[in-house]
Amino acid sequence: MGWGTHEKELPARAFQHADGPRNQICLAQMGINTWVTSWVPDYCIQGMVVRHGEAFTISDHLTVWENGKAVYRPTVHYAYCPADVAITSLNELRGYNYQLQPKARILNDDITSGADILGALLMGHGYNSWWVGSDLSIGESRRLVPHQNATTMQVAISVVAAVMWMIENPAKGVCVPDDLPHDYILKISRPYLGKWISKPSDWTPLKHRVDAFNGYNKPDLDLSDPWQFKNFLVTNGG
Repeated sequence: MGWGTHEKELPARAFQHADGPRNQICLAQMGINTWVTSWVPDYCIQGMVVRHGEAFTISDHLTVWENGKAVYRPTVHYAYCPADVAITSLNELRGYNYQLQPKARILNDDITSGADILGALLMGHGYNSWWVGSDLSIGESRRLVPHQNATTMQVAISVVAAVMWMIENPAKGVCVPDDLPHDYILKISRPYLGKWISKPSDWTPLKHRVDAFNGYNKPDLDLSDPWQFKNFLVTNGG
């Protein structure tokens, strides 16, 4: 996960790189066992901090350098909340000490309802929080491409747009997603992303925190700064 310059302390089992841009940390625990609180329109979620290359590239892209020192860098991490049946499957996986189930299949037309709400929650600025992204239903995704689902549609159309840009710009060299022009990518992708949402929110990771034990468990929270990563961790009190 990308690690910001505003963070006061490292979480448990965190390790930093000794060289390079040093814009991320590694947690010595599985992403499926690292849960954080987050927000999507219009409700709170708890999601897993899964690994993703853009947690590195976004934090690197937004770093401000002065005289070789990173003076500003945001913390960037994913919060992935799958469907209830997927969480049930993960619980079964844990019960078998992470031995994969002997049988697996890809769900296509088996999916009967639902949507994938995929976006970015930008926090800690003058608007408090701002969410932007796609809310794509299974019905709309199948109308666009039969037998597909919302997740594959959101991923595939961005790949298609990126490939089209690559064909038009063959001499640009190696690029990460943040290097590509967003207006070009979105012009191609938007018709395939369902409902497009961009809206502010008054949510913070401390807003709905409940201390069920009235202070006896001494939750490890930073009440003076809601944007500390420790406040997002689900295990820290409550």
